[in-house]
This record gives sequence, C-alpha cells and structure tokens, in this order.
Amino acid sequence: MQTQSLKKFVYLSIAAAIATIGLKLLAYSLTGSVGLFSDALESCVNLIAAVVALFMITLAEKPADKEHAFGHHKAEYFSSAIEGGLIVLAAFSIIWSAIPRLMHPQPLENVGIGLLVAVGASGINLAVGMILIKNGRKNHSITLEADGKHLMTDVYTSVGVLLGIGLVKITGWLLLDALVAIGVALNILWTGYRLMHRSALGLLDSGIPETERSKIITALGTLKTLGFDYHSLMTRQAGQRKFIAVHILMPGHLTIQEGHNRVEKVEKDIRDLFDSPVTVFTHLEPIEDPVSMHDIGIDRHDNVI
Repeated sequence: MQTQSLKKFVYLSIAAAIATIGLKLLAYSLTGSVGLFSDALESCVNLIAAVVALFMITLAEKPADKEHAFGHHKAEYFSSAIEGGLIVLAAFSIIWSAIPRLMHPQPLENVGIGLLVAVGASGINLAVGMILIKNGRKNHSITLEADGKHLMTDVYTSVGVLLGIGLVKITGWLLLDALVAIGVALNILWTGYRLMHRSALGLLDSGIPETERSKIITALGTLKTLGFDYHSLMTRQAGQRKFIAVHILMPGHLTIQEGHNRVEKVEKDIRDLFDSPVTVFTHLEPIEDPVSMHDIGIDRHDNVI
C-alpha cells in the first residue's frame, strides 16, 4: 500500500497558526490581557511546531535508500517529541508572563471586542485541530495527530483565558486573569508530557496495539489446519508503517516451493488486515527439526508465541 502524503494537512496547520497569531495579538493589543498575550505566544509555538512537522513528514515520506533500508518513517517520532517539548515550553512561557501580573494586576480594556477576536482565533484552531487529529489517526501519523493535539491545547488555553477575562469583567478581581493563565498552563503541561512519552515508546520499537496483534494471531491460526505452525511473532510501528516478523514452521515433506507459496499467502493475508502500509518478514523452518525451536526466544523474556 502506498503511503499518502500528509503534507497538505500540515500546510493547513501553518496557515491556521499564522492567522491565529495575528488575531490573538490584535486581541491582546485591544485588551492588555496577559492571558491573551500568553495565548498568542502559544500560537507562535504552534507555527514553529507546524514547520518542524512539515520537515519531518517530508523526511518520513522519503523512500528507503542504501543507508536507510527500512525507510525514514521514524522521523515522525522526532517531530512528535519536539512538538511535546514545545508545548511544555509554551506552558512555562505562559506562567512566566503571568507571574508579573500576579504581583502587579492591571485593568483590562476593550474586553468585548477583544473577546470576539479571541473567539474567532479559537474557532480556527478548533476546526483545524479536529481535522489534523482525525486524519492523523486515520493515516497512523503520530506527527499529524500531535500537531492536532497541540492546536487543541491552544483551544483549551483560549477557553481558559476567555473564562478568566469574563470573570475579571464580572467580579472586578484583576488577579483572575493571571491565575487562569497559570492554571491553563499547568493543564497543557500534561499534554506535552504524553506526546513526548509516546514518541519515546515509538523510538524504542514498541509493539503495535494488542487489538491489532490479535488480528495477526487469528490470521496465523489458519496455518495449523494445514499442518503448519509458527512462533516468535514480533511487531513494531514506525510512523505510518507496521513491521511484522514471524517464523513459519512447515511440514518437512513439502517442497520449498510449496512452503513458499503458503508463506506468501500468509503475508498477503496479514497485509490485507490493515489500511496502512505493512512490511511482513517471514522465516521458513521445518516443523520436525528441534533446531527450529532454538530461536523461539529471540532475545525476549515474554510475549513469546
């Protein structure tokens, strides 16, 4: 299966970041709200993250070459990790900007028009974020999904900031502007951590989800009705592509051609289970030879089949 290009979605993210930066800076200039200024800072981080995502997706889509025989798919995990780090950086920037306002609260101006502008910017981020997350999951792209989640944290930030401004307007308590900004920053720290954690798992060659692995086991189960068997099933995910390796045990009386034909059918059945690119590696062994079972551990201590 060909990997479809996802760069068009990243271009959409870049356009959204540029638009929201302009709108949020306008809202800040109208109101003087430190919350809105912090919100604009996060949108600047969104723009940087989207540019990084574009570079990494372009790299991930490069075909395999002599130095990278398995392709460049893991580049997406670097992008996701950078995205998570930038989210954390944005959170600390928000806190840094809010602390002076805690010490020296200032009145807000033109709250009505400022809120309208900020709501418009949040609407853009909400729409684009949902598009990115949906297509990231559909195409198994951690980079696209991370970029979408980054935009959604921007939406959550904006909602918190707008809530703070509204409460300031209602209660007259100026500290609420800074307090809400800090609260939102602490919340998005968690999103940044989760993105970096997931990227680390990808770089460590974590296996595919158990539900998907179960599908493979079911497909391999058909071998036993034909006198075949299998062991040492291993899986990993790299960007959009899944890598699956398994040892197939064949009856010794069959010819190499007959065993090969059966293995080709199994490989096709496994690839057909998924709507994303899959690379399947099989190793054919005689089922009667005890030596065939010597490698069943494959340097692992659990999940051996």
